[in-house]
Amino acid sequence: MIIGIDLGTTNSLVGVFRDGGPCLIPNALGHVLTPSVVSLADDGAWLTGLAARERLATHPQRTASNFKRWMGSDHEVTLGNRRLRAEELSALILGALKADAEAWLGEPVSEAVITVPAYFNDVQRKATQTAGHLAGLKVERLLNEPTAAGLAYGLQERRDHATFLIFDLGGGTFDVSVLEYFEGVVEVRASAGDTRLGGEDFVVALLDQFLRQTGVGEAERQAALTNKLLWRSAEQAKRDLSEKDSVELALRLDGKDISGNISRADFEACAAPLLQRLRRPIERALMDARLRPEELDEVVLIGGATRLPMVRQLVTRLFGRLPLRTINPDEAVAHGAAIQAALKARDAALAEVVLTDVMPYSLGLAVSEEIGGQRHGDRFAPIIERNTPVPVSKVQSFSTLEDNQSLIELDIRQGESPTASENLPLGALDVAVPPRPKGEVPVKVRFTYDANGLLEVEAHVPLTGKTVQRLIRRDSQVMDEAAVAQALEKMQSLKIHPRDKQENIYLLARAKRLYEDHLGNLRANIGHELTRFEMALDAQDEHLIRQARSEFKTYLDSIDRGFVL
Repeated sequence: MIIGIDLGTTNSLVGVFRDGGPCLIPNALGHVLTPSVVSLADDGAWLTGLAARERLATHPQRTASNFKRWMGSDHEVTLGNRRLRAEELSALILGALKADAEAWLGEPVSEAVITVPAYFNDVQRKATQTAGHLAGLKVERLLNEPTAAGLAYGLQERRDHATFLIFDLGGGTFDVSVLEYFEGVVEVRASAGDTRLGGEDFVVALLDQFLRQTGVGEAERQAALTNKLLWRSAEQAKRDLSEKDSVELALRLDGKDISGNISRADFEACAAPLLQRLRRPIERALMDARLRPEELDEVVLIGGATRLPMVRQLVTRLFGRLPLRTINPDEAVAHGAAIQAALKARDAALAEVVLTDVMPYSLGLAVSEEIGGQRHGDRFAPIIERNTPVPVSKVQSFSTLEDNQSLIELDIRQGESPTASENLPLGALDVAVPPRPKGEVPVKVRFTYDANGLLEVEAHVPLTGKTVQRLIRRDSQVMDEAAVAQALEKMQSLKIHPRDKQENIYLLARAKRLYEDHLGNLRANIGHELTRFEMALDAQDEHLIRQARSEFKTYLDSIDRGFVL
């Protein structure tokens, strides 16, 4: 069985194709959205999803979120006495989604299509594949999120040569892609984006603005921006401002109560720099696709942050039309992943659709060149330029720089700067050459880039007939085979709470968070109800637990206005 997974910065989803359409799979709590949060419980077991998210405020040193932003880096998160990379944390989320799918489908799941931001580089894509492997999944394909959205909206069913712009603003990343459909092919003509820009940046901007308005000093303000409890309140205020002109915000900071009003106008003013950052990828994608805004047939909004009125207004102004948003923006990518999974499995209900993605960055070599008898080093020579349809294979010829040179080191880079050192280093390849006068030994370098975003570099020396090649991986950041094997062993030894206990754990964590949030009689009542529920759990009577769980959830819902999915 093959499933489709939207591995998101804020929330993740899993789906399959059933009865002629995509179907999202609920988790143990009955929700299709699973928060991308991991927490180390007091007993040493791992919690994921809602149960983990409830601990962001109460146990911040043992809980991790937003780790997708660290995918493909050496950054490690310390939770209690454990240190984990983003791949390992993501594997825990993927493992939970896999368990949910197996429980719902009633059969084992071994393969998956996993979505990634279109602007993820090779290192980040490889890290995502590693996370799938650690979770016990064979990753059949990494699918760009905007392409998945295109499938969800049935863009392949439109007239030939119809063009669409997919605007994807999620919790932590921003992507924009231009797609074209013709003769059964959905082609990505251009992609651009910002992997460090998402809805959570708008929350930080709102919280920072509110703290400024209420006179909080610089040092206190910077510390407060990382306070998960304050962040939750700001997140709820952001949601409320999507429907209201102003909201009252009350926070407790360093033992002091801070309250005040923040208006939608205030929010939009402080978010103006973020809106400006959204414009540049749009302009670049349209320029690379050689299209004017008025030539697009549709503009599609996906990603939860597109619910912000200021974002929708920006898109409407830029394109002079109302964007399309008929599918829940949080779910569109997962729908597309489920459709692509079915295409991989060749579901009879789907007509064959050919997807062509593009490479989001230029790939090339660091070189030196002679101009007017002078040598200029640290130049970048692209071999495959950005937004080239993939898979692709291109070759370019280079030659030696020195007399009797016997070795050429290919310095492989990724980026758009003409200065090689400003681009991302991907690796190196040593090529032995016969000693000859400079410029007389040609080397043909071929770059091959596949649909999963992996790069193979091949260097051929015609004078010797020898060829050297390697699959590029950035060993300083991507886990090597030994590290992956060690991580697999560690994953198997981790104590993970069983799926059927997650709802109880979630309710306990939620109640403890509410207890900390409130004072007086309400706090006492929460404590009383919490004790009653714990007594029901201790009785180990499933019928009694189900009844107590239902009553306890209803009680918590009545006092908790936010963050109930």
